[in-house]
Amino acid sequence: MRALLVERSLPRFAAARLVSSFGGSGTSAAVGPLRLTDLEPPDLPGPGWHRVRPLLAGICGSDLATLDGRSSRYFEDLVSFPFVPGHEVVGVVEEDSAADAGDTTLAPGTRVVVEPVLGCVARGIDPPCPACAEGRVGGCERVAFGHLAPGLQIGYCADTGGGWSHAGLVAHASQLHLVPDALSDDDAVMVEPTACAVHSALGAGVEPGDTVAVLGGGTVGLTTTAALRQLATPGALLVGAKYAHQRELAGELGADLAVSPDQLLRAVRRRSRSLRAAGHLTGGADVVVDCVGSADSLAQCLAMVRPRGRVVLVGMPGRVSVDLASLWHREVSLTGAYAYGSERTGRTVRRTFDIAMEVVAAARLGRLVSARYPLERFEEAVAHAGSAGRRGAVKVVFEMYPRSRKGPSS
Repeated sequence: MRALLVERSLPRFAAARLVSSFGGSGTSAAVGPLRLTDLEPPDLPGPGWHRVRPLLAGICGSDLATLDGRSSRYFEDLVSFPFVPGHEVVGVVEEDSAADAGDTTLAPGTRVVVEPVLGCVARGIDPPCPACAEGRVGGCERVAFGHLAPGLQIGYCADTGGGWSHAGLVAHASQLHLVPDALSDDDAVMVEPTACAVHSALGAGVEPGDTVAVLGGGTVGLTTTAALRQLATPGALLVGAKYAHQRELAGELGADLAVSPDQLLRAVRRRSRSLRAAGHLTGGADVVVDCVGSADSLAQCLAMVRPRGRVVLVGMPGRVSVDLASLWHREVSLTGAYAYGSERTGRTVRRTFDIAMEVVAAARLGRLVSARYPLERFEEAVAHAGSAGRRGAVKVVFEMYPRSRKGPSS
């Protein structure tokens, strides 16, 4: 069956980096390491595993960075080649493993979203690492060990397959979440990126009445805006988004003010009644969320956060060069927010994906799905995703079986 495959080819990664440096993100698919091929479905790794046939699979910024040859070399030992990309997936269970024949909750035909992180349970590691034991699967210490090839997630592991495929993928039962009938497939494919946003919003340390600034209006920025509005109680939620449709969506999703990125510092200054010195605000926002992950965005965030405030890095960074003198001088906290697992809300601990489904439903985040492509048009799809903002889009997805969407918003 047809699938998109990324192979380890240094010349192709180099060519992709060169082409994308001139043409922009997503323009390198024709020369890069991605190709359309025929593959057999992956084998079930063991008891508790299920086959999943993808319906929709999103194109993520981390996918684009990989295809453009711009991912940090930090990840080299945490992936295995060749791999089928695609970790934002809604699909249906195709076949149960023998050990799960009596499990009716994941019977064939059940619609699920995939929690792609390959933690200790999926890898058959017992006892689990401290992070997995606490439910923080995103912080798993064993992503390169166990009975699977190295891989942070499904979509970056040679043994599991991925969402960009008709051949399907395999996932452990602990990674599969049932999709309520009320959610369309468009809604469901937004659950994984929204789970990342939920994790960052709940981990940002927002106190009631805080001024919170979000930099970035793509998928990460918009889902984070929705999560902050629904799960925290900021006094003001300010968003910097480059394009008009992003600013309009940010307002609909709960931003009190959405401006262009070059106006965000001014908006924070007015809100905090700060002065400006040495390019930085003397006061500033209590929490700033960087949903871009570049050197420029991080510098901008440091310029608008208050002394002893917090900058949360949500957008995937690479190697950056940033002057950290203000971080040191103003005692600013810089923290990363990656993936998901379990979240503590008050006295309750809940799976991040369960919370994300509620956020998706309440904010109608399926509307962020802007374009669907078959696998055969992958070059167009990747180019569209790389220029989504400029072209008035947000989330671009592969659609394996056209018009498969279900639910009331179909």
